[in-house]
Formats: sequence, structure tokens, C-alpha cells
Amino acid sequence: MDLRDFYLLAALIACLRLDSAIAQELIYTIREELPENVPIGNIPKDLNISHINAATGTSASLVYRLVSKAGDAPLVKVSSSTGEIFTTSNRIDREKLCAGASYAEENECFFELEVVILPNDFFRLIKIKIIVKDTNDNAPMFPSPVINISIPENTLINSRFPIPSATDPDTGFNGVQHYELLNGQSVFGLDIVETPEGEKWPQLIVQQNLDREQKDTYVMKIKVEDGGTPQKSSTAILQVTVSDVNDNRPVFKEGQVEVHIPENAPVGTSVIQLHATDADIGSNAEIRYIFGAQVAPATKRLFALNNTTGLITVQRSLDREETAIHKVTVLASDGSSTPARATVTINVTDVNDNPPNIDLRYIISPINGTVYLSEKDPVNTKIALITVSDKDTDVNGKVICFIEREVPFHLKAVYDNQYLLETSSLLDYEGTKEFSFKIVASDSGKPSLNQTALVRVKLEDENDNPPIFNQPVIELSVSENNRRGLYLTTISATDEDSGKNADIVYQLGPNASFFDLDRKTGVLTASRVFDREEQERFIFTVTARDNGTPPLQSQAAVIVTVLDENDNSPKFTHNHFQFFVSENLPKYSTVGVITVTDADAGENKAVTLSILNDNDNFVLDPYSGVIKSNVSFDREQQSSYTFDVKATDGGQPPRSSTAKVTINVMDVNDNSPVVISPPSNTSFKLVPLSAIPGSVVAEVFAVDIDTGMNAELKYTIVSGNNKGLFRIDPVTGNITLEEKPAPTDVGLHRLVVNISDLGYPKSLHTLVLVFLYVNDTAGNASYIYDLIRRTMETPLDRNIGDSSQPYQNEDYLTIMIAIVAGAMVVIVVIFVTVLVRCRHASRFKAAQRSKQGAEWMSPNQENKQNKKKKRKK
Repeated sequence: MDLRDFYLLAALIACLRLDSAIAQELIYTIREELPENVPIGNIPKDLNISHINAATGTSASLVYRLVSKAGDAPLVKVSSSTGEIFTTSNRIDREKLCAGASYAEENECFFELEVVILPNDFFRLIKIKIIVKDTNDNAPMFPSPVINISIPENTLINSRFPIPSATDPDTGFNGVQHYELLNGQSVFGLDIVETPEGEKWPQLIVQQNLDREQKDTYVMKIKVEDGGTPQKSSTAILQVTVSDVNDNRPVFKEGQVEVHIPENAPVGTSVIQLHATDADIGSNAEIRYIFGAQVAPATKRLFALNNTTGLITVQRSLDREETAIHKVTVLASDGSSTPARATVTINVTDVNDNPPNIDLRYIISPINGTVYLSEKDPVNTKIALITVSDKDTDVNGKVICFIEREVPFHLKAVYDNQYLLETSSLLDYEGTKEFSFKIVASDSGKPSLNQTALVRVKLEDENDNPPIFNQPVIELSVSENNRRGLYLTTISATDEDSGKNADIVYQLGPNASFFDLDRKTGVLTASRVFDREEQERFIFTVTARDNGTPPLQSQAAVIVTVLDENDNSPKFTHNHFQFFVSENLPKYSTVGVITVTDADAGENKAVTLSILNDNDNFVLDPYSGVIKSNVSFDREQQSSYTFDVKATDGGQPPRSSTAKVTINVMDVNDNSPVVISPPSNTSFKLVPLSAIPGSVVAEVFAVDIDTGMNAELKYTIVSGNNKGLFRIDPVTGNITLEEKPAPTDVGLHRLVVNISDLGYPKSLHTLVLVFLYVNDTAGNASYIYDLIRRTMETPLDRNIGDSSQPYQNEDYLTIMIAIVAGAMVVIVVIFVTVLVRCRHASRFKAAQRSKQGAEWMSPNQENKQNKKKKRKK
């Protein structure tokens, strides 16, 4: 199958798929010569087209567009909004429109036009046929203003002689209807003969005998009238010449002859040989052949008639498409008054000598020969209505139409030999901006002839492509301490659209206050000085927006990493590190950790530690900062050590800093509390019955020669207060009265008070006896001391009795000696304690309270205040 056969098959399939839903036809009848703006019809009314959208119930804005050919002067116009059809200023002349039509075709004078209904979703193609009725706007006319007829003198009465017929471009009753002979002088009359084709031939009737010798010439007028309203007419001079006698007329063998001749017959080709006979002899039998008066001049130009032989030949090239049938009247005359008449019908047969014609009428008006489409136009957008025709007939006039090459357009058959050119797929400006293709019309003759029409389509860009960044994530690096305005990079995005749709502006997103971006060039610069130690990474977005309507945009992420410079010295967490160690800590034990930081990164952050001024008492790990002892601690020999530590980073050049370190040797809890008051376990205090609750009735005071938490004491009554009459302050050791004594409370009360420290690793304590004698007076002290002595025999975990216990005689001298000895011991203890505390007073003020457990290794918090010990002497 060759390419032509393929397109023929495609065209046939397209015709079979003709969509009758979008192709409809209307027929209107009008009179010719109507003035402008005369209504002809209403398309939506005549086709019952609703302007209401059935789905939404809203009014649909339909557009009616006349499909016209560029340069044509339209005979009608169509209202784009209402679909009404009106006449235009271009008058419709039936005789011009249907030139050459015969009287039998009076109802067949018409012209056709096409109207499309838009938009594309409501598309319809309406084919309109307008039949033009004749108006009597032409008067009938004779072929010549003077008509000459020769009549033999011996013509019989009632003989008839043909008069050349008048012609009228109008048709029907507006054509030739009546002939009238004026001034016939009673010698001649007029008769009308109507031919089968409807033509009216006037004939002159001889009503009296003629005598050439008496009168050889008659001059009359003949009038012709049409049947129109108003009636039109014209006249011609009829001049009759009386000739001499010739009493036999020629006779044709056949009065009606039909022949066929191809339109490509060469000049000189014989068409037909006519032959007439005459019974006369001599000169009266000499026959001369001439064309009848009714033969059109155009026919006379195409065919030649031999006056002597009667042979009709082709004398000019024939064109069936111009005139397919020629009717020729041939008269054979022997010089007599009545010639013989023969009618020859010459049928010009078709030869495939005409290529098809392509009539391209645009629905979308072109600009300078180019149709502009938007790339957003939908599929099946109508571009033009194409009508193909061929002046040839039958197979030679069978035309197929196709597009020469593969393009996103196709031809859709809507009527015989009519096609809609429409888009077959979505158009993409970025793919192809311009199309130029040929529409081919090819007939089926042998050989086939074809014709082409060039269609140019340019696409108008729509903003259907957002800007695209070359990189969705843009990573940059810049050294800190940069200069302001430093060039970083050029951010670039591309847009496949064109014109203003491809003009891109750039804009920084949030979190980009450290940067400037040129909106047009995309140049990114630093607007501030970067400090990596403040912020090492910046993450923000950049928006690229085009100038389309509406604008489209896209974003890219920008990651800017700030590179480090060695612009920070190492920084110790404390300017003065203080560590606390136990005096019994073994050698090579860890005494503390130096912590140092450097805000830089990489090698600039690598810190090395060293001790500056120590006599090898300590070892410092240069990387971890761990300090270990190189000696055994003895707080009594040296209570603290102080030295400097240097930190150096790995930058080029390196940077360094120093800090002070103090190692405090902490005391170990190895001393129990020593009771100062009461001075002995045999003293007592009088509690009168009049004492009020809350009053201090006795004081307990003790000291601890240890330091820190080891020296903090707590006072508690552990026995002897079974009635709850007394209360001891756990910090001051003051014993107060809880309630007013009752008579039943009179007597001696023994309180066992426990004094404990808060030492580490374990607490130490001391017990002291406090005697309280409840009575108004203590007049008999000996009795009271005797009671105290006897209570010594009562275990401490049991309550003693009161005054009911029996009095026992004892050696008072022994008692006094014991009291004096106890007092001396207490004095000596107090002296030793005061001496020790004075020696270490400065150390106790400088040393800070350490926490229990592992907190002894941590640096001391400088802002922490030592708790004040409340002591009441």
C-alpha cells in the first residue's frame, strides 16, 4: 500500500466516522437585491439550540462565527451573540451569482456558507444553504436593435418566419413572457412557439400576399415584455425584405442530433457532419449552413461551421467545467425564405484536467497568514473549515483530503468534501513553537492530480512551567570573619516558558538575614560578618518566581557552612578550680578534673593541658585534664596546694589561657563531741513551779575539734522525758519547758541527751546527763545531790523515780572530791579545745563545706556560702 492509498483509506474512515451531532444544515430562501440588515434567519431558534447549561442551569455564552475566506466580501453576516443572520451592504445579484443558469433551474440558484458555534465544548458546524429567488430587475432584450428578415414574395398566407428571440437574465415569470408586433400594417402578424425547454420563439406570420414589385420592404417594431412586477419591456426595429421566389426549402436528415466529445479534443477535431437536401436544382439547390440566431456567441467561438459542407469542428480548446453542454441551432438555407433547422446538442465529456481545489476558510482568524494558538487550547480546537472540490466529474472529481505529514492536527469530515481542521492532541510550546504543514487534496483520476494548501500555526506561550533550579539543595562554605558584601555564589533557575513567562526574579526566604540576593542576577552575597562560634550553619530557602499570569514559583534550599578560624583561645570552665581531698587519700589517686573548652573546631579546638608551677606534687593528663596526686596528704602538715594550669590549642598560630588550681586537704571525722555544759553529770537546774512554757530551763553545749560537717552537732533527748515536759533545740542545745509544771511533776528529772556530729564516713556521738529539779525552791541542796547520786544506779534507758526514792547516806567528802576532779577535767578539755580552734581558725574560714559521698572531687562553687553554726555559750 503506497502513501496515497493510505491517505485515501484514512479519509474514507474519517467520513464513516462523521459526527452528525456537531454537523447540522439549515436552508433559507430570500429575494435578490435585498437591502442591508434584512433578517434572514435565527440559528439557535431554527435549530432549537438552548443557551442554558443542562448540568448547571446557568446561561452558556455561545459564540456564533461565520467561516469566511480571507479577502471575501460576505453576502450575509451573523451576530456572534444571538446567532441571527442578516444581509450585508453587498447586494445579492442572482444573475451574477448564478450566471448561465437556465430557466429550468430557477429554484436552484443558491450559495452556501458555514457557521461554527463556540466554545469548543459546545462546538457545532452549521451548514447553511441560502436559495436566492429572482427579482425582476432586468428587462428582456433582443440580440440586436434592428432585426432584418427576408421573405420570398410567393410566400403563402399564414407562413411563419422565425424572429431572433429576446433574452432576459431573470427567470420564471420575470423572464420573457410576451411578444407584440407594433405597426404590422395588417400584412404581418406575430405568433409565439414554446419549445420543450421552455423557450419562447417569436414567429412572423404572413397575413397577406406579398408582391416584391409593389413593395419590397416593410419596417415595423417588435416589443418584448417579461412577467415581473413591475413589468419590464424593450423594442427592436423589425425590417422585412421581400425577396424573389425559391419554392423548395432544404430539409435536414435529422432535426435533433446529440454528440459527445472529450474536452481535451484538439483544435480541428470534427464534431459532427450535418447534411441537408434541397429538391430544387441549380442555384436554388445550393445549400448554405449558418448558425441560428439563438446560438450564443461563446458557442460560436468554440465551434466552427463550414458554410458549404455543414461540418462542425472544434476551433478553440474546450472546457467541460466551463460549459458542459452546448446547444447549437444550424440553419440550412438555399436562398429561399424558409431555411431548414437542425438542433445539435454537443456534450463535452470530462477529462481529468483539473486538479482539486482547496477552499481554506479560517475559524480562527490568521495574522499575516499565520494562525496563533495558545498551548492551553484544548484538544479538538477548531482552526479552519476546508472545502475541497474538483471541476471534473465522476472518478476524476472524487477527492480525498489529508495532511501531508505527522503533526498534532487532523481533518475531521463534517460534510461531503468538507473537513474541519482541528488539533488532535494537546500542544506544547516548549516542545514545538511553530508548525508549517500542507493539506493535500488528491483526486482519483488516472493520473491523479492534487493540490496543496499551506497552513502555518504558531503557538503562544502560556505560563505552564515553573522555574526550575539547577540544584534543589545548594551547599556553600565560607570562612568566618569574612568581609561584608563577600560574593558567595550565583543562584540560577531556568524556565522553559518564553517572554515574560520566563523572566525570573529571586527572593530570599526567612532565616536569611545574614545574606543579600540580587533579585535579577541571583548573586548571593554576605551582608554580615559570620562567627562560626555563634552559628555554624545557615539553612534558608530561595524562591524563583516568573512574571507570568498567574506567576509560578519554586524553591531551593541553601545550606551555608561557616568554616572555622582559630579566633578563640581555650576557655577554662572556672578561673579558679578548687578540689577537696581526704587527708588519708592514697598516693596516685585522682584528686580532680580540669575542664576546658574551645569554641573553635577541628585542630583549632584540640587543647593540650600542662602544669606551670608545681613541684611534682601532682600529675596532669594533658588531654583528659585528670589531676592525680604524687604525694600522700596530711592535713596537719599542709592543708592546701596551689598551682597554675595552661591550656594550648592546636591552631596556627596556637592560642592559650591559664587557670588557677587549689587542692584543699579535708579533715577526717575521728573526734567525738566534747561536752562543755553542763560541767558535770551531777549538776542540776531548778525548775520552779511558776516557770512558764517556752522558758529556757537548762543549756547543753559541746564542741568537736574536727572541721566542716564533722564539727556540726545535733542535740537529741533520748530518755527521761516520758511526760513530754521538756524540749531540746537540736541546734543550740537549749532545753525549754513545753508546759507549765503540775504538782505531780515536783521532784528530780533526769534527761539523757545525745550529742552527735554529721561526720563522714560515720557519725560520732557523746551522751550527757541533765538533771532538772522541779520545785518552788532548792533549799536542801544536799538532798538533791543525794538524789542525783542514787540515780546513777538506774540504767540510762529507764526513767528515774522522783522524791519517793529512799535517801541514802553517803560520804559527802567523797562526793565533793569527785565534783572538784570532774570540774578540773572539764577545764583542761576546754583549754585544749580553744587552743586547737584558734590554730585552725583561718583554715576553717577558707575551707568550704564539702558534700557527702563523691562530691569531694568537684570544684568548689565560689558563690556558695558556708552555713553559720549557731552556738550559744
